[in-house]
Amino acid sequence: MRVVFCSVPVGEAKGLARKIIEARVAACVQIVPQVQSVYHWKGDVCEDEEALLLIKTDASVLQELTTLIKQAHSYSVPEIVSVAIEDGEGNLDYLQWLRQEVGQTQK
Repeated sequence: MRVVFCSVPVGEAKGLARKIIEARVAACVQIVPQVQSVYHWKGDVCEDEEALLLIKTDASVLQELTTLIKQAHSYSVPEIVSVAIEDGEGNLDYLQWLRQEVGQTQK
């Protein structure tokens, strides 16, 4: 199991979240509606208001999720950072639901 962090322009967050869920490469995407990002880019210090996607997924579809985000994201180098959820960490019923949802074919 994984939690993937992905920052996006505020106006793109809901659309990207829906694409991820519709592709069944995550069970849930939470949108934190406003974060302030300060970062280096091409020699400059930049400041942007963004949304943060917290994507709950399985390691088995991480590459597929990464490919989808790269194709759909407006940034040339989107943030895609994956953090592992170790066995036994968290609500086991929730983690079982997550595992069942990811990769299921649509009805």
